[in-house]
Amino acid sequence: MNIPNSLTILRILLIPCYIGLLIYSRFTEALIVLIVAGLTDALDGAIARVKNQHTRLGAVLDPLADKLLLTSGFITLSMIHLIPSWVTILVVSRDVILLMGTAVAHFAEYRLDLTPTFLGKGTTFLQLSYVVLVIFLSSRQIDLTLLLPLLLGMVSFTLLSGFHYLYRGVRPPSAINS
Repeated sequence: MNIPNSLTILRILLIPCYIGLLIYSRFTEALIVLIVAGLTDALDGAIARVKNQHTRLGAVLDPLADKLLLTSGFITLSMIHLIPSWVTILVVSRDVILLMGTAVAHFAEYRLDLTPTFLGKGTTFLQLSYVVLVIFLSSRQIDLTLLLPLLLGMVSFTLLSGFHYLYRGVRPPSAINS
């Protein structure tokens, strides 16, 4: 087990702590845990690049850890009524549909272009920003309606990127090479 993979596992192990802090309205502490998790993400990537310690396990675990952290934040914040349930349903459904599509393509031996897109990266950035700001504003007891423009942008990107990834998944294989 190399250092980058160990840091990724640490990030996964921080998730129950993060969820517990959110449930008990310890928002400042939850934000600190989220920041520590983010630092482990940056650190594991940097170490893997500098020391050339890329592994197949890391290639699977790293994005999984990121997705688990973000999804658990949406679900928990929705459960404690800080994020509308429909938003969480949208975010989680998009990820589940894309994951299932990728799994079906893998088992059907259908070649997919899995490179991240601008829309996909933008969605992740906006989703993470939204979760962080919901936690931050909650820790300061500031009205969350201030985040409505960000929420609308995040929802738009989530929908657009989901449809874009679906489009990329269903186009004919010959279109991938062009």
